Amino acid sequence: DHGGPMLGVQHLIDIGRTRIAHITGPETFEAVALRYRGYRDALAAARLAEIDGHYRHGPWSEAWGREAVAALFDGRTDVPDALFCGNDQIARGASDALRERGVSVPGEVAVLGFDNWEVMTLAARPPLSSIDMNLRELGHLAGERLIAMIGGERFKGVEHLPCTLVLRQSSDPSQS
Repeated sequence: DHGGPMLGVQHLIDIGRTRIAHITGPETFEAVALRYRGYRDALAAARLAEIDGHYRHGPWSEAWGREAVAALFDGRTDVPDALFCGNDQIARGASDALRERGVSVPGEVAVLGFDNWEVMTLAARPPLSSIDMNLRELGHLAGERLIAMIGGERFKGVEHLPCTLVLRQSSDPSQS
């Protein structure tokens, strides 16, 4: 499902951002393809163009977030005013790189992560907004279904749980 990315990018659009870059993980991951589709769909729904070079994929790491910021900002005139990152590690690296460049987060560039991994989001400066996939609830539901299946029940199809947007200072200064 690409609802989480659409929710995140829509938030960035709602706070007035129009040049939203997407920094994400390796293209071999299905999650990367789904998040990229959600990013593109949200931009299209808002009638915003995807800017050439504003989609960057690489490793799931803070180092990649820093490298991607260099690629997005060095020698370019079409620099982003928001970064939608494929996970919180990438977002933290990107946020650190922006701070090192003297770029205000969220004043000049809003940053949004994915996964709501609090070890990353709360330790970042500023704390990172992030999409929470509600994995605890998903695990609880999976456990209930497994027990029911052991008891003879049958289930068909796919069940989707909604993602939520956890706002923090990196994309919402009122959260400070």
